[in-house]
Amino acid sequence: MTNTKRLDQLWTKGKEFLGVDYPIICGAMTWVSTPNLVATVCNAGAFGVLAGGNMPTELLAQDIDATRALTKKPFGVNLITIAPNYLAHLDMACCKKAPFIIFAGSFPKPQEIQKAKDSGAKVICFASTDSIAERMIKYGTDGLMLEGSESGGHIGPVSLMVLLQEVLFKFSAKGEATSGGKDQLPIFVAGGIATGQMMAHLLLMGASGIQMGTRFVMSDECQAHPEFKEAFLRAKARDAIATPQFDSALPVVSVRALHNEGTAAFGKLQLELIKKLESHAISRKEAQFEVERFWMGALKKAVVDGDVKRGSLMAGQSVGLVHDIKPIKEIISQFIADAEAELDVLINKMN
Repeated sequence: MTNTKRLDQLWTKGKEFLGVDYPIICGAMTWVSTPNLVATVCNAGAFGVLAGGNMPTELLAQDIDATRALTKKPFGVNLITIAPNYLAHLDMACCKKAPFIIFAGSFPKPQEIQKAKDSGAKVICFASTDSIAERMIKYGTDGLMLEGSESGGHIGPVSLMVLLQEVLFKFSAKGEATSGGKDQLPIFVAGGIATGQMMAHLLLMGASGIQMGTRFVMSDECQAHPEFKEAFLRAKARDAIATPQFDSALPVVSVRALHNEGTAAFGKLQLELIKKLESHAISRKEAQFEVERFWMGALKKAVVDGDVKRGSLMAGQSVGLVHDIKPIKEIISQFIADAEAELDVLINKMN
């Protein structure tokens, strides 16, 4: 059994909130976070999350059932608030009594958070500024997720380094009390995390746990195409770049991925959609849906089909720190051992 004597002094809140041995979250990744991957992470003592994306509602329902058949441990369902199927996903997740509902993409409405909680689910919301954290707390979220722009896939505009100072220090158990004067809610952090040493330092800063995506892609149990994983092995941190927004007429969420022909294709798509918007051939909502359809298809092309030239290779900057493919149990065990060792080093330095 892995020694967690030092860690147990820091991550109790995260453990109890998630109902796990280790508050290490495998973030939701469309086409990657299959029931098998999620359940394997859960059975290894950590916390897996299914990706709702914009998949047909009945398929997401099947994924929830399949995950339950593979694990008795708690897991999360990630819902994208800007996806066309979002409200249907929320209704279904509530009917299925999903243990955790995680709202991503944009900000859920208070009644949507309450609906999730009324179903018995615990709720986690993303926060990219202190004012958004305040709002999500006011709306009733049970926990917060701070995801820095170093992450892969759809990202916010602020780095984790800044979010730690702007949000974590203010709202964690070590910081200021919330305006409601309630017990401090758990805050999880994500973005650029690839080592147990970093996890140790983040826990010392007040985080209740961490979330990773890229590291779990590089696992034996991840069913992504071998070419997709091989592209990750070859990549350096600087290869994972964020897409720009060309015009405010077409607001798009930045996506961080390894640069390839698919990245250039997205640039061309934006220009085409902007021209259609200017000629009133398409509405802004329709244009944004076209953007999301592009990413869904491009990601499937890379993850499922192995087309790493034209598909989307969504990856965080931590891809430059991942140099091998291991079983999930080994990844988690190594993280814990390295984090525990780092805490020993830090304590010895202070003595």
